[in-house]
Amino acid sequence: MDLKTLSLLVVGATFAIYIGIAIWAKASSTSEFYVAGKGVPPVLNGMATAADWMSAASFISMAGLIAFLGFTGGAYLMGWTGGYVLMALLLAPYLRKFGKFTVPEFIGDRFYSKAARIVAVIALLVMSITYVIGQMRGVGIAFSNILEVRLEYGLVTGMAVVFIYAVFGGMKGITYTQIAQYVIMIFAYTVPAVFIAIQLTGAPLPQIGLGSTLAGEDTYLLEALDRTLVDLGFAAYTSVAGMSMLNMFLLTLALMIGTAGLPHVIIRFFTVPRVRDARKSAGWALVFIGILYTTAPAVGAMAMYNLIKTVQPGEIGDPQGNLVIDERPDWMLRWERTGLLEWEDKNDDGRLQYYNDANPEFAEMAREEFGWEGSEFTRIDRDIMVLANPQIANLPNWVIALVAAGGIAAALSTAAGLLLAIASAISHDLLKGVFMPKISEKRELLAGRVAMGAAILFAGYLGLNPPGFAAEVVALAFGLAAASLFPTLMMGIFVKRMNREGAIAGMLAGLISTLLYIFLYKGWFFFPGTNVFPDTAEYWLFGINPTGFGVIGAVLNFVVAYLVMKVTKAPPEHIQHLVEDVRVPRVGTGS
Repeated sequence: MDLKTLSLLVVGATFAIYIGIAIWAKASSTSEFYVAGKGVPPVLNGMATAADWMSAASFISMAGLIAFLGFTGGAYLMGWTGGYVLMALLLAPYLRKFGKFTVPEFIGDRFYSKAARIVAVIALLVMSITYVIGQMRGVGIAFSNILEVRLEYGLVTGMAVVFIYAVFGGMKGITYTQIAQYVIMIFAYTVPAVFIAIQLTGAPLPQIGLGSTLAGEDTYLLEALDRTLVDLGFAAYTSVAGMSMLNMFLLTLALMIGTAGLPHVIIRFFTVPRVRDARKSAGWALVFIGILYTTAPAVGAMAMYNLIKTVQPGEIGDPQGNLVIDERPDWMLRWERTGLLEWEDKNDDGRLQYYNDANPEFAEMAREEFGWEGSEFTRIDRDIMVLANPQIANLPNWVIALVAAGGIAAALSTAAGLLLAIASAISHDLLKGVFMPKISEKRELLAGRVAMGAAILFAGYLGLNPPGFAAEVVALAFGLAAASLFPTLMMGIFVKRMNREGAIAGMLAGLISTLLYIFLYKGWFFFPGTNVFPDTAEYWLFGINPTGFGVIGAVLNFVVAYLVMKVTKAPPEHIQHLVEDVRVPRVGTGS
């Protein structure tokens, strides 16, 4: 059976599972739509949380970024896993004890203000829409690979699937769908990684293979990769290059506190029966997440090694050492049809050269000694690396099809969670909580589903022209969460003197400053060509990359909130007692 047919069958089978679960678990009340009736067991909730959190950025894009960034790509690993620990320890149990459906509802009640709730909704919508753009791009890439069509057509297909199973199932349907998606996702990620680790190093586990010698050789995999990249004019894979230590620190911290402030993940802890179950869910989720995150560095390194060895099978500089264009493998032809892999024979020698022509000394040497006229890969989209990796390694078609299904599962699982957060913010927090308090449950459910549909269309449109690769777009969303919601949640739980004026001023300061900085370098609502300054280090304020600016926004949030709190009156006594009650365990209740 050919690869395209097999991929369609495997992906079609997974869709049947997702849609069947959504129909079986269709939400019939607002409690089931928003928090699955608060009846999900901790282990299952931990699995669903892992799927919700491990998005297209984790499955499709992170290893691709690590493949091209090398050591500095570790910032994504450290930030996303560390942030989950912060969330589990500092936020999840307390918010579950508070007992509300959504993060804006907590902020509105804690700060006794509809205005605070509206500002929280705005922050949530901006962050969630930015985040879902990365997911829609991931969905589009996966579908375009399977169908062998342009990215635009794959994106439209993915939007239709998301609409069917997310809009009707609500949190109840999404929860059980995400459990199935996690199982598919983790098998799809680890099985090819094991195959490739054995193929390259003989080690049965990719985590071990990353530090092992190449099969039949005395050279370590990372040593061989370092040497090959340096020979092609790139920085060594294991060197700190491509990102300053300041930006690596800021990006890691922004991802950490941004993770802890993600509404669509926090809401998962409202779905368990008791507060202690929220803590157990967090522990299980970290275990399930760790399986993929400890595998990703090996996937990135092995994908880069296989890519270079495909293009440069012979000695570097040898006129016969590069891949013959007319003999390029099927995996290249497949990705060329998507528009995500492009090349140009610049010196008309009938072979492909891949090297760092941005390095002027190496480029000049390559021109004089090798006759190369520039790197002939004009586009290698980083987001294709994980999906292309088993194809490059010539693994069986069923493994390639499984990876495609896993990539779609990763993107769909997080997209569904984000869309639910958007829907609940609009229908529950704005309509019912502020503008239409007497709205019926039926109309509230309808409003939530309409909001989901509109968000899918908007995110799909922006997904065609994102401001970066999937992981980079997601990093921007995490920066927005770090600057706006995380500080407010922390102060709402641990600073009983914090009042509504301080919370509102802090959220606005963090959100506006971070949005402004992103738009200066990325463009207004990510439309191409609308950025004020070039998105390069020499133009960044104090050299701070927009992906790490969320930390600065968070500091502004804390400072402004504190200063405003000091010059305004304290919150009412019952609010201060409420804050104390949320932090103090109740004896014998499992809180």
